[in-house]
Amino acid sequence: MREAMAAAEVGDNVLDGDPTVAELEEQAAHVLGMPAALWVPSGTMANVIALSQHLRRGDRFLAMRGAHVLANELGSAAWLAGGMPEALEHDAGPGRCLPGTLAAAIGQTGPYYTLRTSLLCLENTHNAAGGAVTPPDEHAQLLGIAKEAGLTVHLDGARIWHAAVALEVPPAALTVGADTVSACFSKGLGAPVGSVVAGTKDFVERARRMRQMLGGGVRQGGVLAAACLVALERIPELAESHENASLLAEGLREHGWDVGEPDTNIVLAGVPDLPTALSWLESLGIRALPMSGKVRFVTHRDLSAADVDEALSRIKAGIS
Repeated sequence: MREAMAAAEVGDNVLDGDPTVAELEEQAAHVLGMPAALWVPSGTMANVIALSQHLRRGDRFLAMRGAHVLANELGSAAWLAGGMPEALEHDAGPGRCLPGTLAAAIGQTGPYYTLRTSLLCLENTHNAAGGAVTPPDEHAQLLGIAKEAGLTVHLDGARIWHAAVALEVPPAALTVGADTVSACFSKGLGAPVGSVVAGTKDFVERARRMRQMLGGGVRQGGVLAAACLVALERIPELAESHENASLLAEGLREHGWDVGEPDTNIVLAGVPDLPTALSWLESLGIRALPMSGKVRFVTHRDLSAADVDEALSRIKAGIS
């Protein structure tokens, strides 16, 4: 990846374009099944660009409880995009709601002073639900309800590559019907920086102006895009990190931890005292983060099955 970055053909991506960035945007759009795509520095920027294009100030938008756009983007959906968020409950499984729940949340048109619901934000995989996957049939049901009610749909697909590998379908199979999609190259694929936001060609042209407004215009962006192109080739390799997550979850359960079976590469462990558990793991040389009131472990391409075994050995020794 570093060799590709060093050898990248570059141009001025703010003025007349960068050939490597253009190549990445074309490939990413194809893989995601969208007409066009725009490279941006981060997934958060990709999401706020999409929401800013879809929402009018004061519009209500719906997203699953704990969604990244609600909990991890410092309120930019409200502060910058001007939206009024409302969370949907996970009553169809982790990271997913029942079609009836969505229909009820959308509601009916009321008097002029009621909130206008105009956008549904989906997330696949759902980070805070432990990398939970939404299968294509459930995605289609939710899309159908949203579209029938006249809503625009944005898919936060930061980890859509993980969902595609877990379900053994192409990424484009998970974006059907969405108006816009964001996707990240640094989540498991190993790029140091970079995401895309994809949609119609008209949307991407408007998004390009918004990216510049947010400070996302870079000059020789091909140096970064080259890493993202390498990352795109690594999608099938994510299966290994999923297998390692299963190994970790199984090992933690054997040591008495409250852990379910992960869909992808995120393992959530329930503990009685979260701060104490995180501090104890840090003392063992095991780095984890808090998420949804649990300990969040993530397996990725820099971790092997041997690393998982080593972590479990340290936990076992620490317990005894």
